Amino acid sequence: MPLPSSIFSAQFGDLDLKVVSGEWPDGLHGEMFVSAPVVDARLDYQLFGFGAMMRIAMRKGTHGAPADRVALRVRTLDTPVQRIHARAGGRFNGGLLGLESPYGHANMANTAPLGWGGRLFATWDVGRPVEVDPVTLGFLGEVGSAESWGGDSFRARNVLPQVFSTAHPIVDHGRNCMWTVKLALTASGMEPQVVRYDGTGSRVTMWPVSGATVVGSMHTISQTRDWLVLADSGNFKADMNEILGGERTVTVDQRVPVYFVRKEALESTPAGQPVPFVRAEFGPTTGHYYAQWDDSDGVKVLFEHLDLTDLGYRIVAGDVDAHGRPVDPRHVGMYQMAMAPQTVSEMTFDPEKGTVRVTASFREEWTWNLQLSAMDWSPAGLDSPELHHVVFQGRHPEVLARRVLDVYRDRIDPAAVSGGEQCARLVTLRRGDLSASSVWEFPSLGDLPSSPVFVQRRGGRPGGGDGWVVVPVLSDDGFRVECFDAADVSAGPVGVLAGPNREQVPFILHAIWMESPEAPRDADRLRFVDDIDTAALDALDDADRRVVLEVADELASA
Repeated sequence: MPLPSSIFSAQFGDLDLKVVSGEWPDGLHGEMFVSAPVVDARLDYQLFGFGAMMRIAMRKGTHGAPADRVALRVRTLDTPVQRIHARAGGRFNGGLLGLESPYGHANMANTAPLGWGGRLFATWDVGRPVEVDPVTLGFLGEVGSAESWGGDSFRARNVLPQVFSTAHPIVDHGRNCMWTVKLALTASGMEPQVVRYDGTGSRVTMWPVSGATVVGSMHTISQTRDWLVLADSGNFKADMNEILGGERTVTVDQRVPVYFVRKEALESTPAGQPVPFVRAEFGPTTGHYYAQWDDSDGVKVLFEHLDLTDLGYRIVAGDVDAHGRPVDPRHVGMYQMAMAPQTVSEMTFDPEKGTVRVTASFREEWTWNLQLSAMDWSPAGLDSPELHHVVFQGRHPEVLARRVLDVYRDRIDPAAVSGGEQCARLVTLRRGDLSASSVWEFPSLGDLPSSPVFVQRRGGRPGGGDGWVVVPVLSDDGFRVECFDAADVSAGPVGVLAGPNREQVPFILHAIWMESPEAPRDADRLRFVDDIDTAALDALDDADRRVVLEVADELASA
């Protein structure tokens, strides 16, 4: 089977990577951070395992690696719930949204890293952001007390609250804050609430976006100089029949809402009071989107659409694939991959009127499974983006379950979903018209490239073209890190790293590049002991209560 079978069997471990092809550019600098879920056989979805953080140096001879090697270091995040689990793992069981326990819901913090002025955070859609030491990769604290977040999204009262958030908060360099969201259950559905964290202290500030409704999730948020952009991803919807033990039958939406909230309106509205918003719609659904900072001529957003990608379905034992063949049991727990080629579009919104027009679009018959991209995240790059680098992971009918295709039979092309496997591609799109200026086809159907990053050349021109694109590649033949010239990815990698013994790496998710990760500064951070709901603690039995207090003491003395 072309999809690597090792993605759920390989183990994380430190590696000193060597150059196996080309030359590793001397001008590379900074470090790459990658979030990943640790495989857990108890889980229905292997995307929901405990979070690990991988750091890949961009220069040789750092972090204990020999002078001719590049350090890859990885650590499972020792969050409060991970420490509780280490003491009382038998009290946890797999559920639809991760691990459940008498202590509450586990915050896996396993999806995406976020850098902010040398600081590092790990995120998840079903938990608060977690700050991590970028040098040791150790836990430092969760962002904002549960009480300041308004408690559990479903109003439960546990030591470990379940907070529906976003995997992609944003850092506002103009206001020196982090913007994120909480989704809270209301009578009309899930309501988004804007959350602001100023970088210190144990509290966040929140404003409800009353009247707005989210039926999927809010996997990403974005921003311009004046506006926050909040879109319903629509690709992971709750199914009450499934929650009650039945078969999943819900399908993803074809169009979803997007909400615009003016930053000045937030700052002039008392915390806890509703803020005004403007609503628009667009389609297809999307997981990731990026607004241009300059909004003087409307809010310009690049959308990486997830056309007919339903992340709520996963491969289960006994599934047959699009060709009618038994699915490799090693892929059980993998999400249902794309059932159509994916679209990238640029749209311009008038946030005062809620109108939208599509200004550019890109889609080919080979653009399957777009989920990961690289761009220039510097303030200048966000203001005037030039190039956008996208990984398409290829067509994989071997992980398209016929059971799911039957649910979507009226919306799919049977010939396309049951066609042959297609290789992955790295594509460079020009901003403005979304023309493909450069395309690289990965040489093996067994290559599964993951989240790329853009590394700007020191002193280089901003915009995404003056530097390198670095791509981690999963393969049963061994993990690789490939470096491309951002101005011409079609020329192939200029340098390739691999483990000395073709070591494999399991499934990994989003990545970022940080120029200057720093040892943690003294900061007023939330302490776990101060975050514990005393009534929830008292409701535990003696043994469970003792475990929580032991972890609180351990973290307090760390």
